Amino acid sequence: MRKREAKIQLAARQEQLFACPVCGNAMRVERDSLVCSQGHVRDFSRKGTVNFLSQQVATEYTATMLAARRRMLAAGLFSPFLDAMATYLEPHQRLLDVGCGEGTPTAYLAEQKQQMAVGFDISAPAINLAGSLATPALFAVADLAHLPFVDATFDTVTDIFSPGNYREFRRVLRPNGQLLKIIPRAWYLKELRAGLYAGTTKATYDNRPVLERFLATFPQAEIRPITYDFPLAADQFADLLTMTPLSWQAPAARRRAMLAKPLSSIHIEVDLLIVAHLVK
Repeated sequence: MRKREAKIQLAARQEQLFACPVCGNAMRVERDSLVCSQGHVRDFSRKGTVNFLSQQVATEYTATMLAARRRMLAAGLFSPFLDAMATYLEPHQRLLDVGCGEGTPTAYLAEQKQQMAVGFDISAPAINLAGSLATPALFAVADLAHLPFVDATFDTVTDIFSPGNYREFRRVLRPNGQLLKIIPRAWYLKELRAGLYAGTTKATYDNRPVLERFLATFPQAEIRPITYDFPLAADQFADLLTMTPLSWQAPAARRRAMLAKPLSSIHIEVDLLIVAHLVK
């Protein structure tokens, strides 16, 4: 079966999942489209993805950046904290991955516990690349401010380095659903910060504003620090520089200097924030 047809069939088996971005009514699969009761239509692409935006949004996610990110994540850059997230998942439930990028983490998490997973991102190029993955997960172009899903749809929302819309997260989560969010700690990618921004305010990072906002909304949250060093081959270091927004505005001379002497490892230090049994 072709990928597009398989994704359409998967979407058709999901009862009360997608909501119309125009009127908010539930959408159902009709042939190769999602249609609501008011007749609003969103078509499946040839890769089985769906675009819920009325117009494309420009982002800094280029094809080169996304391809580099795919290679690094496939090599296991995020695997230790993805494995930690997977321990909180139950088999055969529904998962929504927020700001999924090119989709590798979504597919990885879905596979660990056979979750029915949906990943979305505002970047159309990212979702186009996500659609090429060999995974049953569904992917969509969507806006974090107005999630195209009906109320109380998902058991888990995952958010990896993405902004959070906690009102929308609460809305789409089922009663007693859970939220798993990854934020960087002070020394995340510390070698890059030192090499690219030494002597500037960007040489250090403080996650307190993000953490404090999260805890103000979810004071019951558990915080689980995760730290490890990921070994890098020379070509992987070039991909790391390309994939991370941390390097995009760095001085060109410092980028060249680091590429000339690539790092042999990179430090990963994050907080996994867990809100279990989220009561609406």
